[in-house]
Amino acid sequence: MRKILVTSALPYANAPLHIGHIVEYTQTDIWARFQKMRGNQCWYICADDSHGTPIMLHARQKGITPEELIVAMSEEHQADFRDFRIGFDNYHSTHSDENRELASLIFERNLAAGHISSRNIIQAYDPEEKMFLPDRFIKGECPKCGAKDQYGDNCEVCGATYSPTELKNSYSVVSGAKPVEKESEHFFFKLADFENMLKEWTRSGHLQPEVANKLDEWFEAGLREWDISRDAPYFGFEIPGHPGKYFYVWMDAPIGYMASFKNFCNKQGLDFDEYWAEDSDTELYHFIGKDIIYFHALFWPAMLDGAGFRKPTTIHAHGFLTVNGQKMSKSRGSFIQARTYLDHLNPEYLRYYFAAKLGSGVDDIDLNLEDFALRVNSDLVGKVVNIASRCAGFINKRFDGKLSDELSEPELFQQFTDASEAIAEHYEKRKFSRAVREIMAFADKANQYIDEKQPWVVAKEEGREQELQDICSMGINLFKVLITWLRPILPGTAGDAEAFLNLAPLQWDDACTPLLSHQINKFKPLMTRVDTKKIEAMLEASKEDMKAKPHKTAVPAKTEKEEAPTIAFEDFAKVDLRVARIVKAQAVEGADKLLQLTVDLDGETRNIFAGIKAAYDPADLEGRLTVVAANLAPRKMRFGVSEGMVLAAGPGGKDIFLLNPDEGAQPGMKIK
Repeated sequence: MRKILVTSALPYANAPLHIGHIVEYTQTDIWARFQKMRGNQCWYICADDSHGTPIMLHARQKGITPEELIVAMSEEHQADFRDFRIGFDNYHSTHSDENRELASLIFERNLAAGHISSRNIIQAYDPEEKMFLPDRFIKGECPKCGAKDQYGDNCEVCGATYSPTELKNSYSVVSGAKPVEKESEHFFFKLADFENMLKEWTRSGHLQPEVANKLDEWFEAGLREWDISRDAPYFGFEIPGHPGKYFYVWMDAPIGYMASFKNFCNKQGLDFDEYWAEDSDTELYHFIGKDIIYFHALFWPAMLDGAGFRKPTTIHAHGFLTVNGQKMSKSRGSFIQARTYLDHLNPEYLRYYFAAKLGSGVDDIDLNLEDFALRVNSDLVGKVVNIASRCAGFINKRFDGKLSDELSEPELFQQFTDASEAIAEHYEKRKFSRAVREIMAFADKANQYIDEKQPWVVAKEEGREQELQDICSMGINLFKVLITWLRPILPGTAGDAEAFLNLAPLQWDDACTPLLSHQINKFKPLMTRVDTKKIEAMLEASKEDMKAKPHKTAVPAKTEKEEAPTIAFEDFAKVDLRVARIVKAQAVEGADKLLQLTVDLDGETRNIFAGIKAAYDPADLEGRLTVVAANLAPRKMRFGVSEGMVLAAGPGGKDIFLLNPDEGAQPGMKIK
């Protein structure tokens, strides 16, 4: 039995998942499920990547703490993964005690071995927000072509690369202030110390050939030191012994693989060192997108080597997803969030389509929505499910659900089972599209067999009862082989098929064992055809998603006015504004900005969390009248459920003011 640990790249806890993300998790999940069906001990581990400046600023914009933001996003991510049938054995967060301990350990071991240095560097600094600015948080005019609102590292108009100091009329996207230069001490990982090891490791079968070739370009350019620290304010882990200095998010993010597994080991009583010790003989596989190869195939194995841990067995990179031949687009509605897809379509349609496209290389794959509908309807509904539906009725109605005592066509069954190991090899090598093609070729054979035997004709003729049972039993057995092979791709459909076949969860070798004198259950439709109207509805909903939650590029707060999209009066009229009396106000333990308010709406008591802690002493609020949005849907937060929203105005911080109705108003009074 092989012992395997498999991971997917950690989704960033700053935004919802979209279907481009789902490619990777589907690919990894199929491979992990296949390994488990083969009888191997395989653990599939993941976590939210929960640190960094964007998360800190996003939380500030929403008026909540970063901890609240990442908890809410983790719940959303896990719900999407669960509904896409992604079967993690453990899902954790990089903002965890396990990750803090391991990041500190890896840093300290590399520091002690001389692989980390420190020096002062000059960086862009926001004098108003009092924070250093990453390149992507600085904008200005391109020094080459003059294009406005370009980021501090490259121009999206002419493609030029440059340093932030070269930008003309630069500004901070956080405050709008002009950045100044400021000196700060930073820590650097000496990647060049590991050049010989990395050259050998990257050419020893641990990477796809095309990835290894790409890395040669970086070796030729020279391995540079990697800045692994950031200055406060920053949401992350403070570097031990260095107040105000934090691990850069890409330093502790891959360590999240180890941390999530350690969390799992602590819960399951497993030996963490068995999988991560330098001399481990277990297998470790990372599935990642091709855009993060540099971090995973150079920095990550070097960090592990420097700290005395094992390196990955294989890092498998995949390409990007396009929709209808083009990059996902918000305006066309093809930037499809995971939840929007799930609201309209069966997740196993997409799992199958991705599997039918995925090979072992790093090529991009395209979701052609017309082809998507045709392929799912033809392959899954028209071929695989059709076999069971054509045979099950006769077995249930004419033979009380019992299959024949023996196979009437053992040679045909043998043709199927003889292919089982070849198909397994395709799964093993991540050649899923090849596996799907072969499985569907056998589905064609099974349907051809039924077409030739014509059980619907045999059923009408006297004296052919045994022949009818044999034909349909043979069809059911061929269906069972096919659904066993498809189980890693279609776990939900396979589960329904197992219930129909009256079987325990299928293992890979079960494909070779026929069902004889076996009782099956009544057949229920396993999958319906793709409705193109639902695809159209999904695309329309995606357009609405972008209108409702536009992707905002930060702009200078003092030089450009941010305009919200207009709404109709009918939309505004839906807001139920009412006078409320604040009965009780108290600080929320663990929250920097929140107060917990108990408000009275004419005898109805509501609990509301408000981000006004910096502006108000809780004792001064009790007994005061204010205005609340009373028909806002309840929102689950880390500290409880908020049942409305108090209305306030002002730029924020200490300068925020609750709306104060005339004292003649009464609680519950509607504001018009």
